[in-house]
Amino acid sequence: MSKDVTHRPTWRPPHCPNPACDHHQPGSGSWPYRKHGFFRRRTSPQQIQRYLCLACRRSFSNQTFSTTYWHRRPTLLAEVMTHTVGGMANRQIARTLGCAPSTVDAQLGHLGRHCLLFHRHLMQQLPPFVDIVIDGFSSFEFSQYYPFEHLHAVDRNTSWIIHHTDAPLRRRGRMTAAQQRRRTQLEARHGRPDGRAIEHAADELLQVGLAGAVRAIVRSDEHRDYVRPVRRQPCEIEHRRTSSRRKRDRSNELFEVNALDVFLRHSSANHRRETIAFSRRRADSAYRLSVFTVWRNCIKRRWEKRCRQTPAMLLGLAHRALTADDVLNRRLFPEHYELPASWRRYYWRQAWTPVVGVNREHRRKYAF
Repeated sequence: MSKDVTHRPTWRPPHCPNPACDHHQPGSGSWPYRKHGFFRRRTSPQQIQRYLCLACRRSFSNQTFSTTYWHRRPTLLAEVMTHTVGGMANRQIARTLGCAPSTVDAQLGHLGRHCLLFHRHLMQQLPPFVDIVIDGFSSFEFSQYYPFEHLHAVDRNTSWIIHHTDAPLRRRGRMTAAQQRRRTQLEARHGRPDGRAIEHAADELLQVGLAGAVRAIVRSDEHRDYVRPVRRQPCEIEHRRTSSRRKRDRSNELFEVNALDVFLRHSSANHRRETIAFSRRRADSAYRLSVFTVWRNCIKRRWEKRCRQTPAMLLGLAHRALTADDVLNRRLFPEHYELPASWRRYYWRQAWTPVVGVNREHRRKYAF
């Protein structure tokens, strides 16, 4: 079970959990609250302290600030995180943990939203990046008629994954006459993807990756949709372009992002070639990628042999490799962080898959 700070004897609630309360933001001044009894539950710790906010009159408990809030099986969250980045598909995880596949789906959504906020929390503590590598990672949702790209920005000096976003694509490549007709039918029914989607996604990628920088180096392949976004950035940029046909070894300037692509396919079941574990919805793919991002940045060593430190350690964010329990130490609230446009869509589950009949948004009531 996660070692949650909210169950320590000396713990005090840092703010009101009600987003509509004037004391929801941390550091909003003296906060009037009082203890409000206890309630008991089956899992440990069995006795949970309750509180009452005297400003908005909303009652809450220690558990409200825990990442396992409203979870019937609180021990699953860290295990699902470990198995997800270990290359297991959702049904495999469910069989291993002895739960329903729908439980794993819900836990992954919870993990993905938490990891989005956890990453933004760490990014607030970092100086501007001045040497980044960007590239796109091809995948698909629902079927191969709906490809898309996850675009990444990676710090070349530490392998820190700075940001990721997505861009829907039109199916291309060799197709039979029947496949071409099928693509035409689907585009007439659900619309054709924006031809400049990669350019728009690269705009956000660079805005987040170069935030606060005065001068920077951006390394990419020769994709033409990266040129205009680079020119539009307010800082002075040296754009170094490398052919994608060049040998992808350590001497390649795109080595960091090339290695990330290989490692992502190795560690994520939904991105492997010719897999039946592909993501049915782009939002779910983004959640899995967010979990992978935090794991790669904070838990996984940069290299197995040459560098035994994590990217977070190299940037001074941690003095040791974190664990899944460390990442899930406390609940984070979306109102406390400024999320990029694509991450707001991910968090509230608004990155819709057109072909799916029902795309339910994430509508938080109490749990997140």
